[in-house]
Amino acid sequence: MPKQIPETEFDAIIEAVRQFPEGAAVSEVRGVLDIELSRRTMQRRLARLVKAGRLETLGEGRAQRYRVSFLPDEANPRATREHDDTVRLPPSADVKDTREQTARTWQPAVCNPDLLSAYQPNRTFYLDESTRCRLWGLGRSSDTRQSTNTPLQKTHPRWVTDLIWNSSRLEGNTYSLLETCQFLHTGQPAGSKDHHDTQMIMNHKAAIDLLLSGDSVNEIAFNHGTICKLQILLSGKPLADSRFSEWIQVQDVAPLFPKAHAIADPFEQAVFALVHVPHLHTFEPINQRVSRLAANIPFIRMGLVPLSFVDVPENLYANGLLHVSELNRPGLLRDLFVWAYERSCRRYSTAHQLPGEPNLFGMQYREPIRKLVSNVVHTHMNKLRAAARIKAFALGWVPVNDQQRFIEIVETELLSLSESNVARYRIRPTEFRNWQQYW
Repeated sequence: MPKQIPETEFDAIIEAVRQFPEGAAVSEVRGVLDIELSRRTMQRRLARLVKAGRLETLGEGRAQRYRVSFLPDEANPRATREHDDTVRLPPSADVKDTREQTARTWQPAVCNPDLLSAYQPNRTFYLDESTRCRLWGLGRSSDTRQSTNTPLQKTHPRWVTDLIWNSSRLEGNTYSLLETCQFLHTGQPAGSKDHHDTQMIMNHKAAIDLLLSGDSVNEIAFNHGTICKLQILLSGKPLADSRFSEWIQVQDVAPLFPKAHAIADPFEQAVFALVHVPHLHTFEPINQRVSRLAANIPFIRMGLVPLSFVDVPENLYANGLLHVSELNRPGLLRDLFVWAYERSCRRYSTAHQLPGEPNLFGMQYREPIRKLVSNVVHTHMNKLRAAARIKAFALGWVPVNDQQRFIEIVETELLSLSESNVARYRIRPTEFRNWQQYW
């Protein structure tokens, strides 16, 4: 009878390999592993993990290296790196045996009601206790500790633009980050964009304004009224529409709102929104957007670092929704939420609780990024001119698979410029101040 290998041993190997984002040789894995395994035994364990889809190999022969697989595990694992070269989610117990489902396109569907009926607030948890505690520590930035009554626009001024752009991007919107920022500040839409894309940006702004308005910030909650108002605004309907009360009545989701409202932990409540709101009957095409904004309700109410879905890949997000609607498994969406919230904390928290990740993509394109940023400042470009210049450069000089990410990084760098950091782009403070009046 073959020896039974403890699952904890395989998990330990996975964690050891995870320390090498660009891949590890057998000797490197053995060097960081607490368990004593011979080289031959280690090779057999690694081979089994590759066969199971939990690891992938790079190179051949003596140059072969091992790396934790992307999720979902498609024919080309790098296809999931649509917006970030560090998106490597831990294998989820809920989805690791169902990867063949992820190649399908997500369509709005009503998930099995058993998933909702089985959920008992404050007794059932999508997030385990250690994860919830860790996110609490990250979400309490030095800014949010000052006062939960401080407007979010002041504590995190970039968040509104980031959320509008990322939520729209996940719907296939073609506005760039700079074009979105320019439109939000001036009301001037990008001339080449489809009216539908422009309207989507406007609808997001109206819905977020509702959540942040002074009269409603203490009133918003996970209830019929708030969610239906978000649905209507995101669909482009006026709140005064005479059919508003009818839309509230047709929502056949009686168990959802009381359960969501009863959840005490803000992070668990956010995940609950991402899992269940997309499958409401009314406004099905809009409900994904509603869920992303609704996930921020507990963070707005409790003065925590908000969630903007920065860098979240479209295909992973769509696959997470697919796993819920067709497989009744929220694991991938849960893991993606945790990763995305950590990402938001890195961007908005001033407490620096999280170490920065190595930006290999940024290092690869460091010089062209520097030159582009410097050129935008020195030639006094505004946001629309800069967006056009960056796009033209990317189309002409950057490989197709890297273009979207390259554009996003350059635009993010421009929006993050200040007198304290312009020196790294060889820009003098006086040059920066002169450029600001055009920007």
